[in-house]
Amino acid sequence: MKKLLSTLCSVLALGLAATSLSAAHHEGGHDTEMAPSSVIHVVTVSWKEDASEAQIKAALDGVHALAKSYDGITRVWTKCIKAQGNREYAFVMEFKSEQALADYAGSDAQKEWYKTYYPARAGSTTFDITN
Repeated sequence: MKKLLSTLCSVLALGLAATSLSAAHHEGGHDTEMAPSSVIHVVTVSWKEDASEAQIKAALDGVHALAKSYDGITRVWTKCIKAQGNREYAFVMEFKSEQALADYAGSDAQKEWYKTYYPARAGSTTFDITN
């Protein structure tokens, strides 16, 4: 009987510990691996009617060049596989932090890229997203 009671107490303690750990995991908010602190800069774009394929390609290639020339950008995406609404293209830049995004605004790297981007761009909408 003593052994059975001891086993039941152990099982109960393990069950409570598991429940407690599970609750703590979900209580803490976001899993840092699934919800990183980096910032994604999502831009939807429509190109000017007279923009050539070469101009559009240069603008999108420039997004990749930014990742090499500006230290605060960690990754970029430029291949739009689906677009909704009045924009035909989108691209994404991932910044190390909110500060890296703030420092990018008006930077030499941004100004250099704008030389190829603005002549082809008709309009864009931007979303900056983080956790």
